[in-house]
Amino acid sequence: MKKILVIGGSNSTQSINKKLAIYAAKKLRNVQLNIIDLNDFILPIYGIDYELAHGIPEKAKEFDGLINETEALIISLAEHNGSYTVAFKNILDWLSRIDQKVWKNKPMLLMATSLGKRGGANVLEAAKNFFPHLGGNIIADFSLPSFNANFNEEGISNDEYEKLLIDMVSAFENGIQ
Repeated sequence: MKKILVIGGSNSTQSINKKLAIYAAKKLRNVQLNIIDLNDFILPIYGIDYELAHGIPEKAKEFDGLINETEALIISLAEHNGSYTVAFKNILDWLSRIDQKVWKNKPMLLMATSLGKRGGANVLEAAKNFFPHLGGNIIADFSLPSFNANFNEEGISNDEYEKLLIDMVSAFENGIQ
């Protein structure tokens, strides 16, 4: 049984990206999901002076260990001002100090959603361009625009987006076989 690490790239307790990541992950068969909350990995703001004085925080090492233990990743990124959330970027900065290949070439389903019509397009594009330099093996990607209009308690309510997500999850699943 494959171990999948599921990450919503926001520290919001009501994160729509975490909801989307979990929804996509639950479509996989015969996997063990490890759903994490960024709030369990609160870290000081990365800075070289802090690192030299105090070393790498244990929570960063713990997060890195979770990536090491997994066989694949599902990440849904929240977009703040066209980029990663501060919480996600800070963890990413600390992780890159442990291993420049943060994602360790593990297969990845990369996603984003937002309340707006672009569905986190800027952050998704940035991650698609940057994550391969950090050892990201992006198998599939998916963007869900207008989250509140296209997602409800049961999941994606728009048939077109549901079919697209199923196709991306299937591609991801084939990539982790």
